[in-house]
Amino acid sequence: MSNSYNSSASPIYQKESRLIERALRCLENRINYDSKLLNNSEVVSSYLRLNFAGEKNEVFAVLFLNSSHSLIAFEKLFYGTINEAAIYPRVVVQKALEHNAAAVIVAHNHPSGDCKPSFADQEITRRLKDALSLIDIRLIDHMVVTLQNTFSFAEHGLL
Repeated sequence: MSNSYNSSASPIYQKESRLIERALRCLENRINYDSKLLNNSEVVSSYLRLNFAGEKNEVFAVLFLNSSHSLIAFEKLFYGTINEAAIYPRVVVQKALEHNAAAVIVAHNHPSGDCKPSFADQEITRRLKDALSLIDIRLIDHMVVTLQNTFSFAEHGLL
């Protein structure tokens, strides 16, 4: 996990950082053991919130899944500013092919704390879905993540 906490930060932050890393390892082990967990938006939401914890700027990431929706890899692909990140569908497609993924879940954080998707979020979701569908890779969901909440495009009928 890319941690934005400074190594000279207070012991409390260092302890929290270690706790987050341990929680991520536990969730990754569960997800790798039971592919059905990736069909549970609550588990995916927790996993993503932990992965984006401490990020001060927008980060766009992808969960690459096989045909039984088991996790192949999780990668943070794009880094931006406090309120935007440039996303390139071509790179997402290249990475999906590299991982031999059958499906993906994309996600990005909103450092502002508001998980409501923007028009740009909706537009990139449409572009990603179109690009991935051309090579038979299914976009399962796009989740907007804050430390407290997530917004699922799939659950809100926006896919």
